Amino acid sequence: MVPTYKKSFTKFFNRLTPFQVIVLFYFTAVLVSTLLISLPFLHRGGVELGFIDILFTAVSAVSVTGLSVFSTADTFNTAGYFVLMFILQFGGIGVMTLGTFIWLMLGKKIGLKRRELIKTDQNRNTFSGMVKLIRQILLLILLIEAVGAVILGVYFTQYFPTLGEAFVQGMFASISATTNAGFDITGTSLEMFSDDYFVQFINILLLTLGAIGFPVLIEVKDYLTKKKNAYINFSLFAKLTSITFGALVVIGAILIYILDRNHFFQGMSWHEAFFYSLFQSVTTRNGGLATMDVSDFSSPTLLVICVLMFIGASPSSVGGGIRTTTFAITLLSVIAYARGKKNVRVFRREIDPDDIFRSFIVINTAVTITGAAIILLNYFEPQFSLLELSFEACSAFGTTGLSMGITSELETAGKIIIISLMFIGRIGIFSFLFIIRGKVRKENYHYPKEPMIIG
Repeated sequence: MVPTYKKSFTKFFNRLTPFQVIVLFYFTAVLVSTLLISLPFLHRGGVELGFIDILFTAVSAVSVTGLSVFSTADTFNTAGYFVLMFILQFGGIGVMTLGTFIWLMLGKKIGLKRRELIKTDQNRNTFSGMVKLIRQILLLILLIEAVGAVILGVYFTQYFPTLGEAFVQGMFASISATTNAGFDITGTSLEMFSDDYFVQFINILLLTLGAIGFPVLIEVKDYLTKKKNAYINFSLFAKLTSITFGALVVIGAILIYILDRNHFFQGMSWHEAFFYSLFQSVTTRNGGLATMDVSDFSSPTLLVICVLMFIGASPSSVGGGIRTTTFAITLLSVIAYARGKKNVRVFRREIDPDDIFRSFIVINTAVTITGAAIILLNYFEPQFSLLELSFEACSAFGTTGLSMGITSELETAGKIIIISLMFIGRIGIFSFLFIIRGKVRKENYHYPKEPMIIG
């Protein structure tokens, strides 16, 4: 006989929409992470943490943001580092992805409900190939992290005194970069490697592989491992998101250099300026790692970085923000309308009108939420400038993790606002909107349409 409480829970669970279940799972992950991070034996001697700081770190880790109110290196011991890496894996790859893989390892079957959750968590349109998708995502990410850990671990032997410390640093750096988490255990992010272009290149590669989108990685993998004479056609998603991602990196690097060529880059050699510009452009998209103090940039550059953080990474990746495809579809829609066209065409395909509508909903909602957060931050944290607070808000929403150095100085109200932005940025705008939305019901009637004056 099934206990009453189990029946009640099952009934409650079945009433929830997939979006609501995903939010519930991420909320549960935050609670578990808060409990783990608070365990004293994971801390260095003499460390005492308040609840709000522990919660802030848990949300930052689950959302793979990287904003922190204390130094990770000075707070956690080696065991704490491994627990934090475990949390970053769940946050980066996705609660449903890792949960499903563990379910498969236990020999359990994946039912329709769980497949629907996977589809929602990974922004897929169909149920086909869900289990195969999960396996491919996890194996690809773990392989990328493992290769990165070995390369960085071996290379770090020239920076750290023992082989064990070098490989712990390499493993943490690889996982943090691939999941775009932005956490570090060096104490200064990547500033100690500001002159080491090899470390920067490896991190740029890992950051890009994590943020470009799991579907893109799978399609590239299929292309590289295809049989001889086999034909592989890249999807419109892979083409659009890759070009948009690459274009934003290039344009971002150029703008950062141009706007700061007479300020931060003054007196630098061309290769120093190139790597600073390129790395900052890549990391602002979702990485959160830094080879310098970003507050040294001029105000125009910081505003450009805010925009890049707000856009964020690609859909179905480790990143947050409005996502690259949302930005691309909205931009293409404006261009098409300006040219007198009713359809949005790209790569000999037409964008579905529903996707255009969804893109504008995402941007409008994101602007509203981030704007409201900035206003509230300005009210509760008047000691900081509007630029500093805007930078912090965009970094939290984009789950980037860059900061102008004000995170640890925020009051409780400010931390709660940033926590909310990080959580919304991780679960996505649609999951946030669908928290209060029920199941879609078909309308049985329509009212007469009437034109409106717009603009």
